[in-house]
Amino acid sequence: MTTDQKHSPKQTILFLTQGDPASIAPEITIKAWKNLRQSGPAFIWIGDPALLTPHIPVHILCNIDEVLEGEASFLSLFPLFRQALPVLPLSLAVPARPGCPDPKNAARIAQSIRIATELTLELTLKGHSCAMVTNPISKDIMHIAGFQHPGHTTYLAELCQVPGQEVMMLVNPFLRVVPLTGHVSLRTALTQLTPELISSKARIVARGLVRDFGLPYTPRLAIAGLNPHAGENGLMGQEEQTILTPAITLLRSEGFTVSDPLPADTLFTENARSLYDVALCMYHDQALIPLKTLDMAHGVNVTLGLPIIRTSPDHGTAFSIAGQGKADSRSLESAIRLTAQMSLQRQKAS
Repeated sequence: MTTDQKHSPKQTILFLTQGDPASIAPEITIKAWKNLRQSGPAFIWIGDPALLTPHIPVHILCNIDEVLEGEASFLSLFPLFRQALPVLPLSLAVPARPGCPDPKNAARIAQSIRIATELTLELTLKGHSCAMVTNPISKDIMHIAGFQHPGHTTYLAELCQVPGQEVMMLVNPFLRVVPLTGHVSLRTALTQLTPELISSKARIVARGLVRDFGLPYTPRLAIAGLNPHAGENGLMGQEEQTILTPAITLLRSEGFTVSDPLPADTLFTENARSLYDVALCMYHDQALIPLKTLDMAHGVNVTLGLPIIRTSPDHGTAFSIAGQGKADSRSLESAIRLTAQMSLQRQKAS
């Protein structure tokens, strides 16, 4: 076996989490397997097999030693994937009803995430091309059940023992964006924005674009202004001068390529997008609205700053259409493909 064969994207092991069993996660998992079974990348699903059968054939992995016991067994999963979806089984606390999420299953949802993270860490440390993809969960349902995190990202950082280093980047074929503040109110986002937050996340993003996306040059970071017209030299707000510019000055002194604060209303035009590699946005919707407007179907959520590679589809649980055969699996499939490409690129860079 040549090095190229060993580390081809088709031979990257991906773990896919269960997600909320009452959501569209089972349906998009089934569709993704059907669409990727011949071409890859292959993935192992971690969840209750009853959610998938009888819609597709599954192969139950009796224990994780089948994945970890050796190179030959590791690679034998690929021909298996063409015939059936490999599953590391979990049992739900209560049967799932599409569209009716139950907090009693929250512990199993979290367990699927934890197992996927631990396996990805273990295999990555052993030198395998390995990564994970997470199916959508309901933050509200998880919170009701006592889950102490606002979503996947901070939980993954805790499991990987790098709390505070996680950065969410959204990607589609036209755009990369980073919301510097996350799932918080706009009022809270304004209090969280500091020069230190901006500069620390910018460093993680720039390094991630080189290591995981293979940019052969210093990434070009565009800074979205917070206020209309990026503040108009203080006329429409002082934050560009007091918060954004100090971070930009520091990053430039460290050798990073960073724009001045740019008006957000023109930052995402076709011409403007050609001038940068990623846009750093001040709050959630400033980043997500242009990305989803340009191409929501192929949007992927990427977590940078972790010792492992993790992506997810850029949509939620869609309980309103769960179990109706209407769910679109393209975002999940894009996440799976991008994850395999990132894993291969990280191995090349190491």
